[in-house]
Amino acid sequence: MTQIILNSFLTTNYTNTTNMIITQSILDELTEKAKASQRLRMNLDLRDSEEDTSQRMLNAIEPESPLPIHRHQKTSETVVCLRGRLVEEYYDELERICTERIELSPNGPVVALNIPAGQWHTVRALESGTVILEMKDGSYEPLTDADILQM
Repeated sequence: MTQIILNSFLTTNYTNTTNMIITQSILDELTEKAKASQRLRMNLDLRDSEEDTSQRMLNAIEPESPLPIHRHQKTSETVVCLRGRLVEEYYDELERICTERIELSPNGPVVALNIPAGQWHTVRALESGTVILEMKDGSYEPLTDADILQM
């Protein structure tokens, strides 16, 4: 088995035998890139081949990162908080109000959640340096206007 430590966002060789090790320095580097980004977030693709149609990524999110209220109609989304603190907010389409707020942190009572397909949601980082592991089924599909809740 080939083992690759993702230093400086090393591109994997996309073999099925690659063992990716995610270190604290990877999270640190991803956080620094998020802080420097206009969107205040940065992701790192964890798929093990270009043919892999899943979505698995690390996502560093800073407070005040703009993220619209959105949904994924074809897939649920699993979020695991690796570092920092964040809140997932669920919204009602008709009343356009927040119906539930779920705080996640690695040492808190909730460390992960699964967002059902079609659920309107957004995420807000509560601490600088927040990093999540995000997973969805199927290949990436950009959000359309129908998948963004206008407030």
